[in-house]
Amino acid sequence: MTRLIHISDLHFGRDRPELVDGLVRFINGAGADAVLVSGDLTQRARHSQFRAARAFLDQLEPQVLCVPGNHDTPLENLFERMMRPFARYRRYIAQDLEPAYEFGAASVIGVNTVDNRAWQRGVFRSRSVRRVCAALQGEERISLVVTHHPLEHRADVGKRLMRGAAKALCELHECGADLVLCGHLHRWRAEPHQAAAGVLLVQAGIGLSSRTRGEHNDLNVLDLSDQEVTITCHVARMDAPDFHPAERNAFRRCDGFWVPLSAETN
Repeated sequence: MTRLIHISDLHFGRDRPELVDGLVRFINGAGADAVLVSGDLTQRARHSQFRAARAFLDQLEPQVLCVPGNHDTPLENLFERMMRPFARYRRYIAQDLEPAYEFGAASVIGVNTVDNRAWQRGVFRSRSVRRVCAALQGEERISLVVTHHPLEHRADVGKRLMRGAAKALCELHECGADLVLCGHLHRWRAEPHQAAAGVLLVQAGIGLSSRTRGEHNDLNVLDLSDQEVTITCHVARMDAPDFHPAERNAFRRCDGFWVPLSAETN
């Protein structure tokens, strides 16, 4: 079995400091093979916020894979945003904006969906689709694609879907992507994509941000074995500094589709 922890939208600079130690304790005590961070490590991409994010990541014992989010490019420095949008991210977090690793039964590929010309709306570039599909050729492990922006929105989402999402979803489905992990919307979700049931959408809400918008801070624990995936959402309520299991969903891959096995709510 391979265990991965998925966190997103930490928003250092607009975070809940009392949760940081609890999140570090949880991750280091979970027996995870890796931590996947799907963007928005900072609130305004300031140097001090990136330093705080770096200090947090340095405390984590498992290997970490990160992709940037739209908040990780400078908003207040237009020149840097246009000419060197990821310079600070590369300095403090990682040089590679689209990392790829293998963790036990999982093959994980990061995709940078940030569009520095737009503040919120992202873009799934054709070259990123080609890179992912090339990496998946002959892949027998369960494949996970990590992005910041979702490939699909529910009807009640007010934000615009990122450019290229529909085409990317179709092509990723055809070339064998199993799961897409994302954040951005500050709400949790784990279910097959409506347009491509062969791709399982796993969406993390808000890891540390104080902008909860009525939701709890959360994280995902993914347990992967052969053709089965169990996703457990852990939450930290406003009056508690620790993360506890709240919802668990299990799926099995059958004939190219993800079939729900069980769902539990605590």
